[in-house]
Amino acid sequence: MIQTSRRLQELPTQFFANLVRQVNQKIAEGKDVINLGQGNPDQPTPPGIIQTLQQAAEKPANHKYSQFRGNHFFKQAAADFYLEHYGVTLDPETEIAVMGGSKIGLVELPLALLNPEDSILLPDPGYPDYLSGVVLAQVQQEFLPLLPENGYLPDYSKLSQEVLEKAKLLFLNYPNNPTGAQATADFFDETVAFAKNHEIAVVHDFAYGALGTEQEAPISFLQSAGAKEVGVELYTLSKTYNMAGWRVAFAAGNAEIIEAINVIQDHLFVGLFPALQEAGAYALTNNENVEALVALYNRRRNVFVKAAAAIGWQAYPSTGAFYTWMPVPKGYTSVSFANFLLEEVAVAVAPGSGFGDGGEGYVRIGLLVEEARLEEAIKRIATLQLIF
Repeated sequence: MIQTSRRLQELPTQFFANLVRQVNQKIAEGKDVINLGQGNPDQPTPPGIIQTLQQAAEKPANHKYSQFRGNHFFKQAAADFYLEHYGVTLDPETEIAVMGGSKIGLVELPLALLNPEDSILLPDPGYPDYLSGVVLAQVQQEFLPLLPENGYLPDYSKLSQEVLEKAKLLFLNYPNNPTGAQATADFFDETVAFAKNHEIAVVHDFAYGALGTEQEAPISFLQSAGAKEVGVELYTLSKTYNMAGWRVAFAAGNAEIIEAINVIQDHLFVGLFPALQEAGAYALTNNENVEALVALYNRRRNVFVKAAAAIGWQAYPSTGAFYTWMPVPKGYTSVSFANFLLEEVAVAVAPGSGFGDGGEGYVRIGLLVEEARLEEAIKRIATLQLIF
């Protein structure tokens, strides 16, 4: 019998895959499921990006093996994007790394930067796949509690000296998944000072970088003075341009960390299909439909939050990403409440505990269905006469 490695056996259960299985089971039973548990953009990729890919795919030069570290034109487009939107200057060759989706960077960075005796600081609640890199790198983790009373920002002063001595890497994510909270410039400035003081590298997962409100766009970690001295930011095209299945992303910032990413990817991959890089460069340069997308998510957020408030269900006041963060009613855990909604009214939500112990007591709502379906979900939940 073939035995898999201990590392493979120790990997956490894929949270989202399990959620998808539960939803698909209900759909197979003939239920009209309103899926608010997903984090998958529901809008199509803008046409200009698609046309660019189609044309690029026809070029014979793009059919050869890709360059290991990405094409200069894509890295230049990424650097130009950061200069235009955030006022951050980046060297495209030494401060940009091309990745086949930002999840790759999040999982490979512990492998690239840490030794088994080191530890990583992870947000709680946070994106579940951060833990995959911990297991594969065989390092330790310490959780940073994110609390609603602190705007879901970590309080570094609560960390013990023992934890700080072992910590070599810090993951952050704003706008935040799952809470939708946003970071402030003061917090990022504090993070830079904290990282310098304790010699901790910072990785900011900027997956929802475009998704704030029309009045308040999210800020980049790299906008803080000294940020490039201590860390990198990972930017994916998945949410900004509805390119989730395209798997196009890049890391930006500290040249030593960028080189570490490039070295590990030299051994794991060849490179991103150049036609995808051409489409990605077009996306970053043209920013097609982004304003309309931001407005769409905020209309949906307002519709859901207003309808939920009418039945006494009060959302955490988030302004980022495409989620709302909702408390569970009395007498339920996040898992039992999510299961109850799916069984009784065919509404799927993501249990907060799937994002860590700090997510218990909440469920995550994805604003990735039409407004009428969001209102219908609340109507169904209202029939249960829950006490929130």
